[in-house]
Amino acid sequence: MTAYAIGLLTPQPPLHDEVFVYMERIQATMDPFGGRFITHGKTPEVHEGEFGGAVVILEFPDIDKARAWYDSPAYKEIIPLRADHIPSVIMLVDGVGADHDAAALAAGLRAAQRG
Repeated sequence: MTAYAIGLLTPQPPLHDEVFVYMERIQATMDPFGGRFITHGKTPEVHEGEFGGAVVILEFPDIDKARAWYDSPAYKEIIPLRADHIPSVIMLVDGVGADHDAAALAAGLRAAQRG
């Protein structure tokens, strides 16, 4: 099942040169794990809550590949280039299949909650 790495970033201009080096090197760290950008540094249209930053979404073939990418020596090496200069929240999450049914999920959760 497809999985995603999501980054919520709050960059402060001007960007540090190390951030540009990170951007130049990240794709090479993703390639061995089948990773690709879905969105990169876009400012979201916020409809609920508050967020004053940018969003990055990466897609991987599955959660194991996403974890392997994040834990890879190549990616670990470049993390400080971003993290030392841009406050971020980074998360990995499984996607859902084409047959996902939110109503069925709600019914199952409701039943489980009742005991």
